[in-house]
Amino acid sequence: MIKDEIRGPIRPIKKRLRKLLVVVDGSPESKIAIRFAAARAAHITGGGLVLFHCIRPGEFQHWVAVADRMREEAYEAAQQLLRDVAENLNNYCGVTPDIEITEGEPKDELKKYMMAQSDLFGLVLGAGSEGDPGPLVDYFSSPAVSELSCPVIIVPGNMTYEQVDSMA
Repeated sequence: MIKDEIRGPIRPIKKRLRKLLVVVDGSPESKIAIRFAAARAAHITGGGLVLFHCIRPGEFQHWVAVADRMREEAYEAAQQLLRDVAENLNNYCGVTPDIEITEGEPKDELKKYMMAQSDLFGLVLGAGSEGDPGPLVDYFSSPAVSELSCPVIIVPGNMTYEQVDSMA
């Protein structure tokens, strides 16, 4: 049975973009996951990288102008963070990542973004180095993973940059 599944003509390999998606949230485990994703993207033929950041919805505000200003500041801070990360990654491995900023609950927005993409090679998440691995790792390592169209790669948060570099 298995022999028949493995045998057969090798299909022609089509040229396609294959992007890794990584969450940027400023946590130590996120930094390790970002480095891993960038190094892997640099070694994948046609590989790319998407830096994903989700701004959580603000608390209820009595004044719309205050809420709007807080949202603008959050977007500006997110754009600056991702521009800095993108520049560092380009210097590190030559990859120029795409940037995606959304607003909402991170797991919901990440899943929605992933479902809308056709060129994702994998989702890279960093697990916390102490205690709980983190809400995104919990969510995407649960039965929710069966709904995804790409693999999930979980990078241990206690890895060093040297360990990541040696694996890349």
